[in-house]
Amino acid sequence: MANINLSKLLGEQLPVDIINFMKKAGEAAEKRQQRLYVVGGVVRDLLLGRCNTDLDLVVEGDAIKLAHAIAASKKAKATVHTRFGTANLKWANRSVDFITARAETYARPGALPTVRPGAISDDLARRDFTVNAMAIELNPRHYGEVIDPFGGRQDLDKKLIRILHKKSFSDDATRIWRAIRYEQRLDFKIEPETLRLLKWNIKMLKAVSGDRIRHELELVLKEETPEKQLARAGGLGVLAALHPALKADDWLAETFAAVREKNLPEPAQSRLYLALLCYRLNEAELEQLMKYLRLPKTTAQVLQDTLAIKDKTKELAAPGLAPSVVYRLLHVYNAAAYIANSIGADSETAAEHIELYLNVLRHVKPALSGKDLEKLGVTRGPRIKEVLQKLREARLDGKVASKEGEREIVRKHIKSL
Repeated sequence: MANINLSKLLGEQLPVDIINFMKKAGEAAEKRQQRLYVVGGVVRDLLLGRCNTDLDLVVEGDAIKLAHAIAASKKAKATVHTRFGTANLKWANRSVDFITARAETYARPGALPTVRPGAISDDLARRDFTVNAMAIELNPRHYGEVIDPFGGRQDLDKKLIRILHKKSFSDDATRIWRAIRYEQRLDFKIEPETLRLLKWNIKMLKAVSGDRIRHELELVLKEETPEKQLARAGGLGVLAALHPALKADDWLAETFAAVREKNLPEPAQSRLYLALLCYRLNEAELEQLMKYLRLPKTTAQVLQDTLAIKDKTKELAAPGLAPSVVYRLLHVYNAAAYIANSIGADSETAAEHIELYLNVLRHVKPALSGKDLEKLGVTRGPRIKEVLQKLREARLDGKVASKEGEREIVRKHIKSL
């Protein structure tokens, strides 16, 4: 395809402050005799007519020094990662990454790459797919010019996800998850030879650390409709490589849709998706998966609590349970686990009891405090906790509605002792 200049398209699709920033950054790079490019997702989405302000700027030269120079003039906060030759600038509600152009080599399949400084051609050659391997120059003399060495524009027109070389998936098998993610997000198709190589290299996922697989799964769960990516991963055998007991079926799609109806913020929504993805595992299978992914303690606790509540579904499914009994069954778990079970439970009655606890019962407390009980003559220590529990149950079951009513229960309790 012929070379094109996207300066007009940049001006039409991106916010004015982003355009001004890119132009000033290009001028700063020019003064330092460096070349500066915006790369990756922004270029792809620009050509697709999608607004993307998640800027990655690649510098032929020292990205950190250029970022510091721009930060001073912009009064932005710079966070530097010397080891990787990168810097992040933050100001107002904007964030931009500056990256030193580099080439990569892989010592062995699944290993993290060895990097060295390089040119923009090297940097684009290390990327995952043709549609993500394009750049737009920002230096004033060439502002808006597109660099597309692998035919990314053609693949955008054909709606194809294509790897850059035959060893792409074996070098880094996490690209298998990324291929699925982009295919489903963009409503594209994985190109036939890329799909053949993807299937052939599923076994290479075992060469990648659980941490890196977890990161890819987290990105999938942040997608608009992650059940699409998971269903595709299931159909290709990629989900089974994560754990053979995982399923991405109609039940998962329905429960994920129910999660979105709750309009939860991140990361609560993604954590709930994960809880439902793991909902049908048994305890041993869950432990195996959590160990492999090296899940953070808070996330692991949500998954364990989800299965613990699920194990109580039969008890919670009994009609006419007293509120105090519902409270006793549910009061020790993580809030996300309740929501997961209210969505995933196979008993409508159990789901109603969980919702009752989540929305009402967990907020019920006695009016009297521990000090109040001491004044009434309750012995300090375990007895206080026992009486407070008795008062809470009376409140839950509607047996008492006032502070004086609670005092009367305490007096009777002391008398009975």
